Amino acid sequence: MITRTLDYQDGDTALEAYIAYAETDAQKPLVLVAHDWTGRREFACRAAEYVASLGYIGFALDMYGKGIFGADGDTEGNSALMAPYATDRALLRQRIRAALTAGRNIAQADATKVAAIGYCFGGMCVLELARGGADVAGVACIHGILAPGEIANEQLKAKVLCLQGFDDPMAPPEQIQAFQQEMTDASADWQVHVYGGTRHAFTNPVANDEELGTVFKEVAKDRAYRTLENFLQELF
Repeated sequence: MITRTLDYQDGDTALEAYIAYAETDAQKPLVLVAHDWTGRREFACRAAEYVASLGYIGFALDMYGKGIFGADGDTEGNSALMAPYATDRALLRQRIRAALTAGRNIAQADATKVAAIGYCFGGMCVLELARGGADVAGVACIHGILAPGEIANEQLKAKVLCLQGFDDPMAPPEQIQAFQQEMTDASADWQVHVYGGTRHAFTNPVANDEELGTVFKEVAKDRAYRTLENFLQELF
């Protein structure tokens, strides 16, 4: 497996992606990986490598800026990093579209076959990519933030998959229901899988904050990744 970093820009903001792919002469589908609220740290990089193991190019994108990271357990600091994008969806869409452009320009990528997956805050990011009408095959939101957003001219082209915990305090059942209605109203091709007895960040082995509601659950992680693999196969 080849892994490397890639510098790219959003206007004047320097960004750094982490890329993973199997060495081959053939171009591969591109899968953007949007990080959680701590930034493009090890978890996002390992997710890009997981994507590469499936036969795609994993592109762990950078929403915050090169060298800008949060830390596990720093709720206040991580919230401050995420807040400008959560409150300004235009800025969020601009930033993730910069990653989409950079990813499509990778020589090894098949620019006609692109998807995006995102974790937690990254789930919001990929949903906004879809809501903004980006020409991607599909997006997968994994224990993501499902706060509603504006769908650009009702041009939601991407298929949408959400993998959520029923007991996630950051995306309670009523929010999941509202999201499903939002996607239905937009005539989207959508799926939502909800895992019982499961809280936020259930795919992350270092998620262990009971008070915050972030708890790793291996059986839910395994089920989610099987569903994700099927989804990507369907897209490509």
